[in-house]
Formats: sequence, C-alpha cells, structure tokens
Amino acid sequence: MQIFFEIHQDLPREGPGNFESTKQAYSLLHPLPQIPLILDIGCGPGMQTMDLIKLTDGKIIAIDTHQPFIDVLNKKIIEAELGSRIQARYGDMFALDFQHGAFDIIWSEGAIYIIGFEIGLQRWKPYLKKNGFMAVTEVTWLKSDLPDELRVFWEQEYPAMKDLQENLEIIDRSGYRVLDHFILPQAAWWDGYYRPLQKRIDLLTKKYSRNEAAREVLQMHQQEIELYEKYADAYGYVFYVMQAI
Repeated sequence: MQIFFEIHQDLPREGPGNFESTKQAYSLLHPLPQIPLILDIGCGPGMQTMDLIKLTDGKIIAIDTHQPFIDVLNKKIIEAELGSRIQARYGDMFALDFQHGAFDIIWSEGAIYIIGFEIGLQRWKPYLKKNGFMAVTEVTWLKSDLPDELRVFWEQEYPAMKDLQENLEIIDRSGYRVLDHFILPQAAWWDGYYRPLQKRIDLLTKKYSRNEAAREVLQMHQQEIELYEKYADAYGYVFYVMQAI
C-alpha cells in the first residue's frame, strides 16, 4: 500500500472523470431543494468535490479513509474560502456515521467499486432523504467479446465488474429509478488521470529500479494504462444517475 499511495500522491484525480461529466450528471437531478446537502463518498483529493460546488448552491460533506487526500482537499477549501459550504473529513464508506435520511444527494465518482456496486447502493440508500438522488461512476464492460489479456487483467483487479445491463438490473432491485446513464468520454481517462499517472510511473520506475515489489505494483499500473489505450471500446466508466423509490 505504501508504493500504491506514493504512485497516487499529488494526482489531480484518483480515477477517470472530468467537469463536463460531473455537470451532465448533476443536471439530471431535479427537483432539488434550494440548498441541497450532498455526501461525496470516497472523495480522494476532491477534484469532483470542487467541481460539484460550482454546480450547486448546496453544501457538501466529503469523506475518504486516506487522510492525506483529506488534507489536500481541506487546503483547496481554505484557499477557495469555501469552509462554510464544504466539510472534508475522514469517513468510512463501509460504516457511515450519519443519520438516516440526512442527504438529498449521495455522490461517488470512481470509488463505489471499493465496497461493491450493489452493496454500496443498498447500504448507502438509508442515508438519502425520501426520493433522494444517487450519482455514481462504475467501471463497466461495454462489449461481450473480450480479448483474453483484457479479461484476465480485470478478473484479477476487479472480478466483480459487470456489463451495463447487469448494473441497470442491480439499480432496479436495489430500490432506485434510473434517471439516465452515460459513458465517460476517453478524455476523462487521459486528461486528469492517466497522463499524470504515467508521469508518476516513469519517475518512480527510476527510483525503485532495484525494488522488485515496487516494480510489480508499477507494472500493474502501466499495464492498466496500456490496456485502456488498446481496448477503450470494450470497457469504460459509466455514470449511473438514479433516484430512490
């Protein structure tokens, strides 16, 4: 985990995403109260948190279990003078410590896979107000005919990955109405995530040239980038936007 966090240190995002996709997803949430309360789960360094605050008159509580990410986000909040509207703090998505029915919106970009798509939708739902909204991104198979090297990699890294129809069925049986879903553009992978990640990999590969364990972790990240470059039509992050029923 030490090398993992060193690889991800100072990246603008901890997964694919961009402002345009966040804006598109947020535009689907209506009606909303004038000042909605939003819970951003697995916020990382908070790029999407800062994007969200531009789109809403509401308030955001952003949580993550990695304190250095929270420290980065708190610095951004202070610099932008947004302390009255955003709280960033340690929080565990497996054991949320909020009152049931507290939030108008639960938001999670690139993080629900940690707890599992279905488990997350089910466990987090009680924290939404009646008819509250959930917006999450989840890596999703887009084709059924998959190259062997791609399937083998993701069976190791995320064996629970499902296709679009399977995820829509999960949303339905978890007690939500799908408002819309859309695939994040390839630019959302490259601009704020893979290109900065590649620079970190190149730097740390030199630093850890004699550390076999670290090189294995770096190679796994390198392989992920190369596979997406080859097979971006076969899988992608999908924004699922839904309303509790």
